[in-house]
Amino acid sequence: MTARGTQSADALAFLRQSKLRMLILSAVLVIPCVWHLRVEAGDLASHIYNAWLAQLIEKGQAPGLYIAKQWSNVLFDVLLLRTANLVGIAAAEKIIVSICVLVFFWGVLAFIQKVTERPPWFLAPCIAMLAYGYSFSMGFMNYYLSLGLACFGLAILWRGPGIDWIAGGLIAALVWLAHPIGFLWLLGTLAYVKVRAKLPGWWKLALPLLAVSVFAAVRWYAARRPTLMADWDRGPFYFYNGADQLGLYGKRYFFLAAAAFLFGVVCVAVDLYGRQREGSSWKAFELPLELYLVTFCATALLPENLRPSIYGGWIGLLGSRLTSITAILGLWLLGCLKPRRWHLAGFGVCAVVFFAFLYQDTGWLNRLEANAEKLVSDLPPGTRVIATIWAPPGSRINFIGHAVERACIGHCFNYANYEPASGEFRVRVRKGSPVATFSSDDAQDMAWGEYEVDETDIPMKQVYQCDASDLAKLCIRELKAGEANGRIGYKPASARWFSFEWRVLACGRAWDSMASSESTLREADWESRISAGRRGLPDGPAIAVWRTRFD
Repeated sequence: MTARGTQSADALAFLRQSKLRMLILSAVLVIPCVWHLRVEAGDLASHIYNAWLAQLIEKGQAPGLYIAKQWSNVLFDVLLLRTANLVGIAAAEKIIVSICVLVFFWGVLAFIQKVTERPPWFLAPCIAMLAYGYSFSMGFMNYYLSLGLACFGLAILWRGPGIDWIAGGLIAALVWLAHPIGFLWLLGTLAYVKVRAKLPGWWKLALPLLAVSVFAAVRWYAARRPTLMADWDRGPFYFYNGADQLGLYGKRYFFLAAAAFLFGVVCVAVDLYGRQREGSSWKAFELPLELYLVTFCATALLPENLRPSIYGGWIGLLGSRLTSITAILGLWLLGCLKPRRWHLAGFGVCAVVFFAFLYQDTGWLNRLEANAEKLVSDLPPGTRVIATIWAPPGSRINFIGHAVERACIGHCFNYANYEPASGEFRVRVRKGSPVATFSSDDAQDMAWGEYEVDETDIPMKQVYQCDASDLAKLCIRELKAGEANGRIGYKPASARWFSFEWRVLACGRAWDSMASSESTLREADWESRISAGRRGLPDGPAIAVWRTRFD
């Protein structure tokens, strides 16, 4: 009870002393959520569109769609829908996204404060950049929210007395509702730390070696199971060190990420040198460095993309999103430093440059979406639309085509909507629905511009980029039966190349499945197997086509 009282008193004292600073920081943090008419964050637009579909389902106005009972990967969507029912879609987007940003920022700060036993105010610029980093900008909102909540859970359960496990259990339940990866990270970190504390001396090294061995075994298994269609196509593994979360819309972000990472290394080196001269202990750095290296190995060894079932959606960009956790652990390592004013100044300059870049690029995306709204605003209600929209060369945020979905709210239906077809979200589709395709493969082909329009699809329109010199300029046209939906419009050469590679890899998967005892493949399944590999990938190194076997 004494420990419980001391912990509560410390928390209340911190809130009293820092409430003004917290209010000001919170107000500044949500500025990127309101500085444009729309929040631009990749897949977020799809979440918004599907919240609108959920409203239509509740009113019986979305034929063929239904809401499935689901207990994970749903928290953001439920909050969004409930808020939208009260204040409307546009206001709900701003409110819930702002809450998610604040949960993530203050969750990470609370976690670092707990493990370092002092408020890491000098790291506020770094946490703010991470809050709007790759995971947020790609629109992985349930995953993003789960990490923020998991950080609060870790802060509560780190060294808290038994009664704190009640509050921690409630937080863990929310984390699970948000996303399973955040839940696994929360439990895995707690278990790792508890077990490590009981191991004597050099036996502590057995734990990181065991963890890395497990990740290596997963890589070995996935690489030898062609039916998983696993790949590690994300570039050199050493780039994915946590700083890559700042790499968003072009090369200039990667230069900034490199500068921020090197500045952090300099901060650590200077601090360690000072400690050596003073005879101070380095012990505080051991655990965060160990966990950072284990997580770094996980992102290097785990697949980037895989598809366990040809009838389901992809588990995509796994390693790229996991570097959010790597970055949080890296900030814990920096939080062990003795704070200096030049630390805050250096990270502050990086943050100013980062958010200046972000304002410019999200402004361009707002212009693209405004053009989409103009095109679809006069369409007859219920018109089916598919979009072939490509990110500018060098951009790492590739889901900008979802902007057309948000533009469709109240005007049209995006027939290529991947969420219902994937079976991984609350909104699901039945075969024959006029609102969304039933096939996740067809949804991928439509996004790629390789879908052959069927008679039953008509009438349907295509929104596409019609000026290669200005990718924000969009056009719309009527599609005809028998044509490929991407026959007209801008399409980067790299997209054509990767499309060919994945067709070849899909053929290899089909052949391997037939040659194995997995199942007997009917002739009608061939097209499904072949098209299973069609999807979009960012620019990067070519995958190894040599693995594919032909009859």
